[in-house]
Amino acid sequence: MSYPYNNFYELIAAQAKKRKNKVALFVDDEKISYAQILEKSDKLAAFLADRGVKEGDKVALFLRNSPEFIYSVFAISKLGAIVVPVNTFLKEDELSYILEDASASVLIASTIHDKVVNSSVASQVCRFIVWEGEGASKGGQHHDFNEVDEESASVQSRATTLEDTAVLIYTSGTTGKPKGAMLSNKNVLSNAESGRRTINVKPRDRGIVFLPMFHSFTFSIGVMLPLYVGASIVIIKSIQPFSNIFKQTLTKRVTIFFGIPDVYNALAKAKLPWYFMWFNRIRAFISGAAALQPKTLDAMAQRFKRATLLEGYGLSEASPAVCMNTFKKQKAGSVGTALYGYEMKIVDEEMSEVDAGMIGDIIVKGDNVMQGYLGRPTATDETIINGWLLTGDMGYMDDEDFLFIVDRKKDLIISKGINVYPREIEEVIDVFEGVGSSAVIGVMDERSGEIPVVYIELSEDTTSLDEAGLKKYMREHLANYKIPKQIKVIDELPKNATGKVLKRVLKERLREEK
Repeated sequence: MSYPYNNFYELIAAQAKKRKNKVALFVDDEKISYAQILEKSDKLAAFLADRGVKEGDKVALFLRNSPEFIYSVFAISKLGAIVVPVNTFLKEDELSYILEDASASVLIASTIHDKVVNSSVASQVCRFIVWEGEGASKGGQHHDFNEVDEESASVQSRATTLEDTAVLIYTSGTTGKPKGAMLSNKNVLSNAESGRRTINVKPRDRGIVFLPMFHSFTFSIGVMLPLYVGASIVIIKSIQPFSNIFKQTLTKRVTIFFGIPDVYNALAKAKLPWYFMWFNRIRAFISGAAALQPKTLDAMAQRFKRATLLEGYGLSEASPAVCMNTFKKQKAGSVGTALYGYEMKIVDEEMSEVDAGMIGDIIVKGDNVMQGYLGRPTATDETIINGWLLTGDMGYMDDEDFLFIVDRKKDLIISKGINVYPREIEEVIDVFEGVGSSAVIGVMDERSGEIPVVYIELSEDTTSLDEAGLKKYMREHLANYKIPKQIKVIDELPKNATGKVLKRVLKERLREEK
């Protein structure tokens, strides 16, 4: 693919020249133009450069959703430095790990997270900290974002290329310590270009961003994609109260709604006023980060007849989007076909492609494939083979190249030598009355090797589970070896920031119960 920009800063500079006074960001009652984004980014770049930030330095962002997050991305790009978006749900030890692993030179953080930051190693690892928000610390290592506006000097833009590392995204750590996926300018811009073609994003579109900007899906598809085409973004700083999301969607005339399954589960059931259903301008709901339940897809289709829910699939190592259903065609249970310019294959253990309908490992090739894991050459070589990214997921493709995810390879349960896919069991259980969501894990068993165990989170309007009824239902829909040997009801399934269930936490919990 060819790209109109070599780096993020070129993107915003070009858009500011072409759409100087157009509103790029809506934040509550504030409107921020493309020219203002460039001006703020330039001032921040000068501020950082004056304090020694140079090409190749890592600048960590521990920021809530805010215009400052976006200014930071473009300012860092101008200097040829590397953006390190950090999950703001992390605790001090987890933040410390990432700052040390990335060798972050600078931290830009929101004051609402000051307790975690101040309890971490930030002040020892980073040369200085810039604070966004009220009540920021000042003096010594600490700077207020307001200081940035006082800077008058300018700095020359570094001529970084498409191949240069632009972002260091840390994996969610669902299976061990997070690893830093090095993404180039090309990696992220390829996602923007492919997303533009698939979702047909135009400058007149308005996307809403309430999912955390630090997540790769929101970063590439929710933030960079709209700005890449000159569209507008409605920024929601906090998801509480949730009703504000609907209010902003309506009043700001949002056309593209970015969400995750938990949001669509809630949206499918929420009591929305008639005027929202009548006057909203949404033409596309985009879903990523985790699998949608079939019942959610059906409910959304019944409720929002003027909009299309497009489910996609991706992973941080692929910048992250890999494939998506399209407006022309969607298939229930499928995450769609490969995005423009990308390739997908289903292969066996010998990396040989299998026939349509056969389950195997999902591998991906294209401009979205990461450069590698920071400081982990062995892990990189195990994950990228001859340009193909081994996703760690299993699935199959039909004769029209629509991908169906079966499960994470590491979640696969082998019972008496037979493969058991947790997701297949979860899809059956999730339909049962009273079940909000479920998670199936495998535990060691002397006779069977492994046996499935299910953890269930009840739906909001349910106080107890009819276990006898569920067992009968499972016997009618699942082979005996697939039926979980234990059913455990818990208040809430442990999830990461984007709603993906942390099965390692459930396995640890089960070990502790023994």
